[in-house]
Amino acid sequence: MREALSMLNTMKGSMLEGFYPRGWDLRRIDACCGMGLKRITKPADHWHGEFRAVAVNEMALPMGLEMARVIEKARKGGRRLAMILPVGPVSMYAVAVKMLRERKVKCDHVTTFNMDEWADRRGRSMPGDQAGGFEFTMGKALFGPLGRLTVPKGQRNFAVKENLPTYGEKIAALKKAGAELVTVYGVGRTCHIAFWEPYLAEKFSLAEWKKQTHGIGVALHPLTIEQNSLHSFNSRFTLIPCWANTIGPGLFLQSDWCIGGAEGAYPEYGAQWQGLSTCVTLQHEPTAWLPSTFMPTLAGRFYFTRALGGPLVAE
Repeated sequence: MREALSMLNTMKGSMLEGFYPRGWDLRRIDACCGMGLKRITKPADHWHGEFRAVAVNEMALPMGLEMARVIEKARKGGRRLAMILPVGPVSMYAVAVKMLRERKVKCDHVTTFNMDEWADRRGRSMPGDQAGGFEFTMGKALFGPLGRLTVPKGQRNFAVKENLPTYGEKIAALKKAGAELVTVYGVGRTCHIAFWEPYLAEKFSLAEWKKQTHGIGVALHPLTIEQNSLHSFNSRFTLIPCWANTIGPGLFLQSDWCIGGAEGAYPEYGAQWQGLSTCVTLQHEPTAWLPSTFMPTLAGRFYFTRALGGPLVAE
């Protein structure tokens, strides 16, 4: 019987040959996508004992409530809290804000570290008031709506060229003073965390890769540009910078607790973009070529909408 046609047996000589990161095993990636919801949420051998993957109807509510929970818990315990935060996803911020305002939880014990920011190849980033920039978005989604309860301005860190290299020292000082480090994250189309792209695995040994705290002017993979054109720029990819400043595994692998989320599915249109990266994150063995595969090795929760769990098949 002839093997069914797919990318796996037609790539040679095509325009896609050499397009995907060199270290990707496409057959292994493909196998993760056919497991189905029950199998991808079953703990793999490499999962941390306190990691759970939770399929949900919508992501924002449980993810936002979990963010509010850790903020309030630290407040009640009289502890400082360091939080690495994303812009993507952002829907959970409204839920967290609502809960913190209802419970009147002041956030002056929190220090935030935005995980990335658009940049040029020299690391020059967007002004804080430019629409589409991450500092601008954080003000609209989190810091502004918290009102008088908000994180003090002096405790908000953004991934600009001058400040990003200080993240490691600042987080180390906070942890030494008893703070917990919580990382909130989404998973990219290339299975990146923040903008730490897969090809960076080629630049370091695994031991050195795990120590990298940040990157300035990191070149973005074309899949990352297309991902963002679909869900953040209304398809207008010409607005998207080709580089970014980003934290690295040397920071997120230090996390005491992680709160992840994925919601990139649109069942009403029969479309999605995040199923493959969700399935691979959960069931592919950890590899620097797929940075998100390290997240299940850390304690925390990963909330994803059910449609992303597959099995991912053609319609």
